[in-house]
Amino acid sequence: MELLLWAVPLLAVALLALPLPRRALHAVSVAESALLLLAAAWTTRTVLLRGTAEPAMPGNLLYVDAVSAVLLNLVAAVGLAVCVYAVGYVEGEIRHGALDPAKVRRLYLLMHAFLATMVLTLTVRNLGAMWIAIEATTLASVFLVGFHGGKPALEAAWKYIILCSVGISLALVGVVFLNAASKGALPEGAALDWPALYAAAGSGALDPALLRFAFVFLLLGFGTKAGLAPLHNWLPDAHSQAPSPVSALLSGVLLNAAMYAVLRSTAIVNRALGGALYTGRALVALGVLSVATAALFLLTQKDYKRLLAYSSIEHMGLVALSAGLATPLSLFAAFYHMVNHSFTKSMLFLSSGTILQKHGTREISKVRNLLRTLPVTGPAFLLGLLAIGGAPPFAPFASELNVLAAAFSAGHPILGAVVAVLLALVFAGIVQALFRVFFPKPEAPAAADAAPAAPSADDAAPEPARGEPNRAGAAAVVVLLAAVLVLGLYLPPFLRDLLVRASALIQGVPAP
Repeated sequence: MELLLWAVPLLAVALLALPLPRRALHAVSVAESALLLLAAAWTTRTVLLRGTAEPAMPGNLLYVDAVSAVLLNLVAAVGLAVCVYAVGYVEGEIRHGALDPAKVRRLYLLMHAFLATMVLTLTVRNLGAMWIAIEATTLASVFLVGFHGGKPALEAAWKYIILCSVGISLALVGVVFLNAASKGALPEGAALDWPALYAAAGSGALDPALLRFAFVFLLLGFGTKAGLAPLHNWLPDAHSQAPSPVSALLSGVLLNAAMYAVLRSTAIVNRALGGALYTGRALVALGVLSVATAALFLLTQKDYKRLLAYSSIEHMGLVALSAGLATPLSLFAAFYHMVNHSFTKSMLFLSSGTILQKHGTREISKVRNLLRTLPVTGPAFLLGLLAIGGAPPFAPFASELNVLAAAFSAGHPILGAVVAVLLALVFAGIVQALFRVFFPKPEAPAAADAAPAAPSADDAAPEPARGEPNRAGAAAVVVLLAAVLVLGLYLPPFLRDLLVRASALIQGVPAP
């Protein structure tokens, strides 16, 4: 059953390459994502029962443990929501003349190739193969970033591929150093094998000096793809210009997949060096810098998709900071926050796609009466903004609270206080945007003797008709929002168990 993790996405890509009618393309897309979620759930069951899922195959390349299972389920769940949403989104884009019907097959083909590369990233047992898979995510998604064409989209795609290629090149240097550090320490044929590297790190067989060099390059390289400052510049442009379903995948799962590589590398280095002092300082520094950068730019955003993109930088910063603290609570908070960010941000980007189709603008100041024009998506977007800003009782509030508690309990009160202040600034920036979207400033009454002002183009534009243009998409948004609310109030035992096991693996201790 675990082999379906690779077979299903590859089969979907093969089918989508055929000249199928549009309705068949929709059906293949949704069916593939549903089957992928079932395969991920079955694999997770195997991991919970046995510790790992390693189906027999040539080279034993497929490997899933608790760390990869957490993120694999996020890819599959968000992928299904995106594919359901994409059916109505694509039809809406065609109706508005924003998408040529002949390009639908290309969009679906690239989307599912993108999903396939992320699944591959999370399920290979070899670091070299994982590096190739992450590079493949860039090649698949760069065409999606620039899919609509036009100067802004092409500039965003160009910036994306340049910066991410630089990052992945740095990561390759790190892979080379890590391979050199393990020379002679691994069994024959196990070069760059995750479990073998992890075991060798615990026995003290890896060269610590080379490991330090390896970690610097791996953190900078994969951290660039994860959107960590200061190499985050590609992210706001790419997320704002990509089609909204693609933005949901980029923010909701791609950033987590890149962070997965950082966490895997951190676990090996920490285990070999006997502690997290070396890696922790770098991760905390980049994490705080990312949160501070996001807080600064969130206060000045005029584009709601760019606002969501900067929020993604903030949340990846919190994950890096939690990983740097390297305590059981902080690592649990890191994985918990990855889950919460994935669902919340995907829901918001999908909502933003409906808003863009309905109101025809990404500018916050030009969106009016959202609760009236979109009776489902409007309230969901309002609650989602509160959730991603860290308001209770939503799940991001719970994981952010865990991050702060981990900082204080680890004996870093100043760090905890600084992060708390930055999170307050982030909340202020999001609430400011929220009020501008949902509660626009009323116009000042004109003086009795003053001539009436000529109506602007925005005032003259008629308000869109009430109603949801994408009902299936609205349902997907509501399901994601419900998950964000439930996870803030109740963490299912199987998910808690999985998060605890993943945290223990990164910390380098036996899982409970």
